[in-house]
Amino acid sequence: MTARLNPTVRSYWCYSSDKSGVYSTVTEVCVDGDRPPGRAGRGCGVDRVGPVDTKHHTGPTAQLYRWAPLLFLVSIAARLAWTYLVPNGANFVDLHVYVGGADTLEHPGALYDYVYAEQTPDFPLPFTYPPFAAVVFYPLSLLPFGVVAFVWQLGIFASLYGVVRISLRLLGRTDMRPALLWTAVGIWTEPLRSTFDYGQINVLLVLAVLCAVQSSRWWLSGLLVGLAAGVKLTPAIAGLYFVGVRRWGVAVFSAVVFFGTVGVSALVVGEQARYYFTDLLGDARRVGPIGTSFNQSWRGAISRILGHDAGYGPIVIAALLLTAVLALLAWRAIGADDRLGGIVTVQLFGLVLSPISWTHHWVWLIPLMIWLLHGPLRERIGARVLGWGWLALALIGVPWLLSFAQPTIWEIGRPWHLAWAGLVYPVATLATLGWLAGAGRSATARAADRSPLPSAGPDR
Repeated sequence: MTARLNPTVRSYWCYSSDKSGVYSTVTEVCVDGDRPPGRAGRGCGVDRVGPVDTKHHTGPTAQLYRWAPLLFLVSIAARLAWTYLVPNGANFVDLHVYVGGADTLEHPGALYDYVYAEQTPDFPLPFTYPPFAAVVFYPLSLLPFGVVAFVWQLGIFASLYGVVRISLRLLGRTDMRPALLWTAVGIWTEPLRSTFDYGQINVLLVLAVLCAVQSSRWWLSGLLVGLAAGVKLTPAIAGLYFVGVRRWGVAVFSAVVFFGTVGVSALVVGEQARYYFTDLLGDARRVGPIGTSFNQSWRGAISRILGHDAGYGPIVIAALLLTAVLALLAWRAIGADDRLGGIVTVQLFGLVLSPISWTHHWVWLIPLMIWLLHGPLRERIGARVLGWGWLALALIGVPWLLSFAQPTIWEIGRPWHLAWAGLVYPVATLATLGWLAGAGRSATARAADRSPLPSAGPDR
């Protein structure tokens, strides 16, 4: 007797395990009916897998995306107007240091004696970067500074757009309009505001690391990370990501390229290269005041509570160990296939690990917010709370607000409520990593539970 079969078709969302990270709809055909003895139950099989249309939106989101190109242009124009029309709209102090330090290459032995104090009399700014940075910036020292500053701002706009576009691509989003909208908003977050104000380079370094994560070419990824670390040491933490995903060629080649930048520096600046890597490296006080509210590392946050520089004492080490454990659990929970989630997890740990993490170092908040609001866990209430919460913190600029309550950037001690409020970024990082560790693991378990069973046909 032939079994009577009643096919049922159902669809569900699936996050693919390929390296493109594209969201898909899976159409599953399930057959219910009579079975021969010993074959009771239901047979299911995947009928087809199709990509989700991420370009067409409805409702308020569609309206917002429709205006995205105009908002993008208005945001850029407003930022440039702020720079050039508002008194003290931007001082470009860090760009002055980059260019001024590079200019000293014409005077052997003067690189790490250089300071810029014209606009920062309370803190003459020394050249604190690896000597290779001076080599890279030297061509800019030959141009009028006004031209350099204007082009630099255009470069920040372009780099921010690149950061947003790659972050979305890593999540399978290829439409240009969400990238334009995120860029328009990102310009006014605290990490980018301070980047524009000081003429910082961090957004370009974030772009280099994301390009390395996106690329499948080991030599290109290693080259980008190695060069970025040669200009500023902070991107070197990305090496942990490439080790974690077992891209050994990238990890090794990035180290080779970095040491290559050291060699080039030694050829150009001679003894100054040795002086930097043996005497100056690790001297956080030369980089800036540890206790200022703009320093959002664990060392800075705990120092403000204690009223003195905590160094890497027991309390700071305990906070770092807790963060490391949560970061590892978050990494394991979200999986190595989620490239954006993985690199953001590593970078969050790097930000709180560093002795000094200025607010402009926290450009990684842009990819983090994109991952939370557009990534595989975006439907979770926790992801929405964290994503919108981070956006609110970044737009308000809590460390910037707290800076008005500190008499000077050098004074570490302050009233208890201001000291505890200065924990904002490190504590939010703990909350984010802790939620990822739990939510990512439960999502993985549910995905395994709903995996389709092999299709079973009638016995013959």
